[in-house]
Amino acid sequence: MVRGEHKAVGPAQPGAEAAPPLLRTISRLMILIGGLRGPGVRLRLWASLVLTLLGKVLAVFSPLVLADGINALAAGRDGALQVFIGLVGFWAALRFASTAGPQLRDAIFQPISEEAQRRAGTRVFSHVHGLSVRFHQSKRTGAVYRTIERGVRAVDFLLRFLAFNIGPTVIELALAAFVLAMRYGVLFAFIAALTVGIYAWATFGITEWRLRYRREMNERDTEAAGRAVDSLLNFETVKSFAAEARESARYDKALASYAAAAVKSNSSLVMLNALQGLVMNVGLLGMVLAAGFLVARGGTGEGFGPGDITAVMLIMLNLYAPLNILGFAYREIKQTSIDMEKMFGLLDEEPDVADAPDASDLRAGPGEVTFASVDFAHEGRDSGLADVSFVAPAGKTTAIVGPSGAGKSTVLKLLFRFYDPASGRVLIDGQDLRSVRQVSLRSALGLVPQDVVLFNDTIRYNIAYGRPEASQRELEEAARRAQLLHFIESLPQGWDTRVGERGLKLSGGEKQRVGIARVVLKDPRILILDEATSSLDSGTEADVQAALEEASRGRTTLVVAHRLSTIADADQIVVLDEGRVVERGTHVQLIAQEGLYATLWKHQAEEPKENVAAE
Repeated sequence: MVRGEHKAVGPAQPGAEAAPPLLRTISRLMILIGGLRGPGVRLRLWASLVLTLLGKVLAVFSPLVLADGINALAAGRDGALQVFIGLVGFWAALRFASTAGPQLRDAIFQPISEEAQRRAGTRVFSHVHGLSVRFHQSKRTGAVYRTIERGVRAVDFLLRFLAFNIGPTVIELALAAFVLAMRYGVLFAFIAALTVGIYAWATFGITEWRLRYRREMNERDTEAAGRAVDSLLNFETVKSFAAEARESARYDKALASYAAAAVKSNSSLVMLNALQGLVMNVGLLGMVLAAGFLVARGGTGEGFGPGDITAVMLIMLNLYAPLNILGFAYREIKQTSIDMEKMFGLLDEEPDVADAPDASDLRAGPGEVTFASVDFAHEGRDSGLADVSFVAPAGKTTAIVGPSGAGKSTVLKLLFRFYDPASGRVLIDGQDLRSVRQVSLRSALGLVPQDVVLFNDTIRYNIAYGRPEASQRELEEAARRAQLLHFIESLPQGWDTRVGERGLKLSGGEKQRVGIARVVLKDPRILILDEATSSLDSGTEADVQAALEEASRGRTTLVVAHRLSTIADADQIVVLDEGRVVERGTHVQLIAQEGLYATLWKHQAEEPKENVAAE
């Protein structure tokens, strides 16, 4: 299946049916990969070009050697057989050299191509990671990956096209026409030139026409890939709703749409190939008939004989090889431009949240967090946070509570600067987060989310993600403080146990403790707990809660909680309702106020004791 790009990725491109201009594509590619500089790169590039040109020259002149051999044999002079054998051997050697040169060239050029693809892939991947949360929430992961994959793969073809097809092919065409004109007459050069002209006109015209079918096929393929990845990533939901047949039907529908588009694209390609074959064979027929006519008349000069019919045939056939490449290259360069158009569309995406030009690192400080009259609403919603103001004192624990949808998680996202407030300011130690480099800010924050998502790697990798340079002893200490060390040591593969896609081989409580260990290892200035113990059984919860209290001692801690009993000892509790701060104080103070917090506390106290699933 041809891999497609996501129609929705990047800004709308002008000219829905046309690829972007080639020169612009080349220019952007050179900027993307940083040019091809360095003495080793230049040497490889020049060697590749020399081998390419040498192969073209030998391909044109080698048939003349064979023609001389056949003519010598036909003349019947003394020693004709020996001359024929020698010239045929020489022709075979030249022909082998003309075909071996490009193979050697490919081997020499391959490191350049791979380096260019590496640079392009890394640059785009890094840029996508740098885009804001809003972008990632609105795009299909599979479609974005396909866009990167196809764009990077197109880099290799474009580089080879630029280096080995445009100039060398033109040189071979000109050289073949010159040889035909000088040795056999202008008529043969005219037939060759006319064939090339008609071939190019037909190829370019039909290729432009069929681009829309190729584009539609790519878009349908991307849709199918996006649906497949989306379904596979959510396989637990699919199984829990017994929706396997439904998902298969959706995927089958997407594949059917792709198949219909592919039939149109391939049918148009068959028509193009058939027309190209007709033009080439008519040209070859004209060349052979012209040569045969001259031989029948006794030739145009000394040395013209039966061997020259073979020579003009071979020259014409050799000429068709670059013609085929030219036609293929033109079709592919147009498709490459479409592929790279989408990749450049990703690069054109601007992050909603970007570092200011004069942004500085977060200054060292105690870690006081301030929300000052913050307003914010998610895209597509009329309401969100409204005039939220509070101070989380340095070294103290501040809990944020409230009904579902009150804006608790939004407060944390603003603190991480996943979004910027519409108005108001978020500050740490008096520094507005808009003036701080995001890397510096997030290095000072440590988050244990409600749903810890892990990489499909080992337990060691996932815990060390908080601080990759940590020693094994530090990893074990972090695991011990998260009540996870005994579990790891009991596994057959221990620290090298793979956790599966998104950590699905672990229970909810085990994943939660891996997330806690990861943050404990990071040792952040500000600790953020978003229902960090929600998946633990009561016994483990008490142990981990103690570990978290130890980890939060002396540092600013923000806790989002639904289970109010876990934050009753917080130094400050901020109560949100419909995006506004409605109450603030300690547990005792808020109970005494008999407001929203007291009501929530009363309701939880009246609920039956939760049966938390065992690990």
